[in-house]
Amino acid sequence: MTDQSKPTERTLPTWPADIWPAVSFVMPVLNERDYLVDAVTSVLTQDYPGETELILALGPSTDGTTELAESLAAMEPRMRLVHNARTHIPSGLNLAIDAATSPVVIRVDAHSEIPQDYARVGVDTLRRTGAANCGGIMDATGRTDYQRAVAAAYNSPFGLGGGAYHGDGEEGPCESAYLGIFRREVLLEVGKYDEGVRRGEDWELNLRIREAGYRVWFTPDLRVTYWPRDSRKRLARQFWSTGVWRGALVRRLATRTPLRFFVAPALVVGLGASAAVGVAESVRPFRGPATLLRAAHLAPVAYAGFLGLAAARAEGSARQRLRFADVIATMHVTWGAGFLNGLIRGGGTTVDRSRAGR
Repeated sequence: MTDQSKPTERTLPTWPADIWPAVSFVMPVLNERDYLVDAVTSVLTQDYPGETELILALGPSTDGTTELAESLAAMEPRMRLVHNARTHIPSGLNLAIDAATSPVVIRVDAHSEIPQDYARVGVDTLRRTGAANCGGIMDATGRTDYQRAVAAAYNSPFGLGGGAYHGDGEEGPCESAYLGIFRREVLLEVGKYDEGVRRGEDWELNLRIREAGYRVWFTPDLRVTYWPRDSRKRLARQFWSTGVWRGALVRRLATRTPLRFFVAPALVVGLGASAAVGVAESVRPFRGPATLLRAAHLAPVAYAGFLGLAAARAEGSARQRLRFADVIATMHVTWGAGFLNGLIRGGGTTVDRSRAGR
């Protein structure tokens, strides 16, 4: 884990041990009918000693999610709904934060489930560390064979390496927190989520929190069950849009972007160079110094070796290992290609359409 804190770090005054401040959960929702009840239940059954409320920011769903959310809210006085006509996650989160009444704001995901002690552990972490935000581990899991393979890739260093929340890192200051348990006054101070950033909004917000001098904290005592995309098409859409917006962020934050974000784009450049050399040589074989261009073929060879190692280290049958390698390749290539697109062209109107329809 990389400690990105500053020497002039500001810690926040916290609450006495017997005081549990009110908590507002904020959840952006779009086409989540299959997961919403479990996500909402995991929030409403918290063992938190203080007052809680849940604010759903409803995008224009097409699968009955809005109607389901309205029926749940009608039965639960702690639930409130705000309508997110702009659809995008950052705008929905900001609407929910504006509607929140509590000094602690906990972001939750309709595609996730939190354990009963999540709010209690999170608030206690803020209390003892003086941090402005804290988060824990994204524990991906699956219901179908493909979704389980995606979950394994999320949880594997071969898939999404780098962030502490993808593994079991040690507690301490961190670069970014998964989802986030925030001090609301800091969210307001730094301007909440940037609605011009459609993906990667968490990382960008946490960067501003750290640059304001506040501490972002990771603890493995917080663990969230996350249900990833359940098909190759949905996964590719998600990672393409995430890559596009990461590339767009680099256009303005290049010097503050960790080097690990450039690995997948470098892979795509290498694979593209190999393909271009192969096409060129099929037209006219290389001679003399031009044969050195064949070194470009090292990229796909090396990556094939990487995928073979990943498959060998995975659990399950040969078919499951191949599916695992396929998922990793889908993640890396679509994210890397999206990154290059965003780096060159910016984010534009790119949105995550992975939940838009089957």
